[in-house]
Amino acid sequence: MDGILNIRKEKGFTSHDVVAIVRKTLQTKKVGHTGTLDPDAEGVLPICVGKATKLSEIIMQGKKQYRAVVRLGITTTTEDASGEVLEQKEVVFDETEIANAVQQFVGEIKQIPPMYSAIKVNGKKLYELAREGKEIERKARTVTIHQIQITKFLPPERLEIQVDCSKGTYIRTLCSDIGKRLGCGAHMESLLRTETGGFTLKQAITLDTLQEMAEQGRAEQALLSMTEALKAYPQAVVCAKWEKMLYNGGKIHEHAYHCPQHLQAQDMVTVFDSNKNLVGLYQVQDENELLLKPFRMLI
Repeated sequence: MDGILNIRKEKGFTSHDVVAIVRKTLQTKKVGHTGTLDPDAEGVLPICVGKATKLSEIIMQGKKQYRAVVRLGITTTTEDASGEVLEQKEVVFDETEIANAVQQFVGEIKQIPPMYSAIKVNGKKLYELAREGKEIERKARTVTIHQIQITKFLPPERLEIQVDCSKGTYIRTLCSDIGKRLGCGAHMESLLRTETGGFTLKQAITLDTLQEMAEQGRAEQALLSMTEALKAYPQAVVCAKWEKMLYNGGKIHEHAYHCPQHLQAQDMVTVFDSNKNLVGLYQVQDENELLLKPFRMLI
């Protein structure tokens, strides 16, 4: 089995729990997720199976969309509802002021990763140190918030936001920082990931549905092909004459492939042999001609 499962993770499961269940359900060892979701979070979690595990990193790089409920007035140790309350302040629920504060976070911003996160420092995860009562200095990271929409005002202390952002964005840190900007503090009360790397919530299936399909011998129908997963990239077909070079992982010269889309340096391209079999993901290099250089072989 090779492909990607678009799983809707439910509350209470870690991303590793989902991987373990998929391994057992499909009876295959080669399974990996595409970026962790906290146990209390729900939503899209693409799971790569077989050769498609080579796409995990690529899917992780894609744009992400979340829907979160921000609880104003309460700051917690974890920046979400699972933590202990650190401080509680009165909330002045001024919709205009809140909207202005939220929009201050659109664009490139700096975030300090929370102590309760899976980031490793000197070989140890931050949440492990946090559980030992330790707090260490963390470097701020640059992330991109493409868009924030306030989808609902929920007075007297809550609002719901939809966030389009880059890889590495901590939504609970965003919620906490919004609270700091307003002067009342805040934490993330709930989180739903609605999209990641082109996979959407509408198309996702639950683990229960996957298990039912497996019992009926239809599990493979739930797998999205690697070609489908990479459909957003331009496609190039290599002429039969140059397939030996292709399968040996060499650079493909401009005269050896056909691509209907306009290409430029640094573009990522899915490359197929003359029989339309997917071979790999390549990157365009401009060396007096547009060469295709292997980025990730998928055979």
